[in-house]
Formats: sequence, C-alpha cells, structure tokens
Amino acid sequence: MSDGCLPRILPSRAAVVAAVAVLAGCGLPLPSPGAGVTYASPRVDGPSSVPGPSFVPSMTPAQVRDAVTALAALPIKGRAPRTGYDREAFGPAWTDDVDVSGGHNGCDTRNDVLRRDLTAERLKPGTHGCVVLAGTLADPYTGRTIVFTRGRSTSSRVQIDHVVALGDAWVTGAQQLTPTQRTTLANDPLNLLAVDGPTNSAKRDADAASWLPPNKAYRCTYVARQVAVKSRYHLWVTAAEAVQIARVLAGCSRAR
Repeated sequence: MSDGCLPRILPSRAAVVAAVAVLAGCGLPLPSPGAGVTYASPRVDGPSSVPGPSFVPSMTPAQVRDAVTALAALPIKGRAPRTGYDREAFGPAWTDDVDVSGGHNGCDTRNDVLRRDLTAERLKPGTHGCVVLAGTLADPYTGRTIVFTRGRSTSSRVQIDHVVALGDAWVTGAQQLTPTQRTTLANDPLNLLAVDGPTNSAKRDADAASWLPPNKAYRCTYVARQVAVKSRYHLWVTAAEAVQIARVLAGCSRAR
C-alpha cells in the first residue's frame, strides 16, 4: 500500500524517475544540503573531538540532475547471496598497486586519503611525504571537527570509509568483477572518505536503505557519490535502496 508519496517498491528504472518527481512535490521532511547548516552530535567524544561546522560540499542543480539520471540508469535487483565474501576478495587492504588516482605513487591508499581529507596535516619525516602523523578532519558524517593523531590507541578515531561498503558491493554485482576490478573499487578515491571512526563502525556494510550519515546536511552528497560509484563499477541497487536514494535526491532538488 502506498500513500502517494512513499512507494513501497521500485520495479523499474522509469519508476525511479517517477518516484523522484513525486517525492519532490510532496511535503515531506526531506534532507537538503542547506548552506550554513550545522549538526550537533549527541555523542559525547573524548578530548580529541570538538564541535565544529558541518562539512557540506555544495551540490549544484546540475549535479543533482546528473545523480537522478545516473540513478535511473542503474539496474534494480535483489541482493545476490553473500556466499564467498571476505575482505581479501577486494585485494590487499590499501594497496598502492592500482590504476586509479594516487595509485603507484609509493604511498598506501589510507595515507593518500588522509592527506586529501585532513587539513593542517603533519607528515612523518623520511616517508617522502606519505605517512600522516596528525591533522584535523572536518568529518562529513557527523559535522564535527576531529583532531587526528597517529597511534595505536588513537588512529582508529579517523577511519577510511568505503562509501559503497564492500559487503554491499559484493551482493550488488562486485562478485562478477575481476579481482583487479574489485581491488580498484576498494582503493578508488571516489569511493573513499576519511570519517569519524565510531560512526563508520556503526555503518558496517549497510546500503542507503538502512544507513545514512547522521549529518543530514551531507546526505545529498553521500547518496550522489554512492550512485557515481555504482555506475562506475556496474553495480546495481535494490528496490529499497533506490527508493531511499530517490527520496534524498528529491529533497536536494526541492531545496534548490
């Protein structure tokens, strides 16, 4: 049963486009990028995490339209069996031996992303500018500023998230990719973000239907990035996932 604004299933690509149009016209409390929005995390952090402004990259109307178009082009299927999945199916963790931006530069992928996403970073001498010892993260998932310090008990405060989780990728087409393609997916900067560690741990392998960033101001960019990754690697979305992404993108369009 549907109330006219919340379709229960999304059986076709045409229905995705229709759902976006319907949702955009409904008076639903949908997330939007909103300039100047801040998110106050209810979680109490330690001394290396302090409140800060939300990390809200702006999305232009054209970018929103592109995301809607790309979503409509993705196949819609059920999840494949999880049989055979493990992290090793996506190659060595943070390998530099990949043909993407940052690949073959002599530095592992984790440090590449830390250098990209942190500010005021301090690098370890003698590592050719590779290893990040410290820096500041404007965390997109919580809207908080996190002070990162490399160490056994502190490094995990900032983790590198796969925007499309590898477990989700596996059950939406990645098991059909070659080992090289899966390794590339796991190390592609498009699919990677430095984020708050506990929040990333809570996400686990969830897709957009069951998890979105607590920072509502970042949700437009987040789902658009998921669509871009799934498009690049020829993955599919589930019906529930497509509905949720369409709902978020409709809010982005409506806000503009």
